[in-house]
Amino acid sequence: MIPTSDDRRAQPGGPNRPVEHALEELLAVCIARLIRAQPTGHIAVGAASPIPAAACWLVAKQGAPVRLSLLHKRSGNPFTEGTRELFDLTGQGRIDLFFLGGGEIDGQANLNLIGMGEWPGTQVRFPGSFGSAFMYMMTGRTILFREEHSPRVLVERVAHVSAPGVSAPGVFRRGHAQALVTGRCVFRFHPERARFSLESLHPGETVASIRAATGFDFDAADDVPQTAPPSAEELALLRGVVCDEMLETYPEFCARVFNRKSAA
Repeated sequence: MIPTSDDRRAQPGGPNRPVEHALEELLAVCIARLIRAQPTGHIAVGAASPIPAAACWLVAKQGAPVRLSLLHKRSGNPFTEGTRELFDLTGQGRIDLFFLGGGEIDGQANLNLIGMGEWPGTQVRFPGSFGSAFMYMMTGRTILFREEHSPRVLVERVAHVSAPGVSAPGVFRRGHAQALVTGRCVFRFHPERARFSLESLHPGETVASIRAATGFDFDAADDVPQTAPPSAEELALLRGVVCDEMLETYPEFCARVFNRKSAA
């Protein structure tokens, strides 16, 4: 069971116990570690993505030589012509990493951002695909993110494919999903098999609980490790200089997660 926003902080303890942290901080650290796991030069972050944005700022504040293009940033956005420039850079192969989610995500890493029901998905409407298919196929790699982890989101097969997780032979594709980070666990994606494997379990979860909450099948080792908690240094950066960078654009997130408010 995923804790609510009011009770999802780890209990503080002795010197060898995890530092108290929110679930959002754990997820940001998970994503930051995935970013650092591979060489990354240029990262683009879409709008309404505070947790991936926090992860990117954390990587930058840790001293990694990354360039951040933040579409959500109210001031200092590098794009003067909006997403047109983002797509142009991506098509040239100059975006190494992007983030995507979906109303539905299936076991082949297909995304549904359209809706539910018969085409065009008018039974339940999602935000829309926009440039997700182009970004998914033309970006060097993609980290999938969805905080909700339930059978209604992680499904056996998406109702409509907005962006495909893999492509047919002969179809040019620059990259695939690296991983899927949820509020319960981290999955690794294997494009050669079009299949996820369970990478780590967030506190309180088991392989059985993940299977019960997941609509698609996945691989799991005999001993899946627990997701490593944020270190004191990572939390200090998140709550300090990372929050400083995010206050203008994500004031509600910063107030709720970091207990910080911008000056009036």
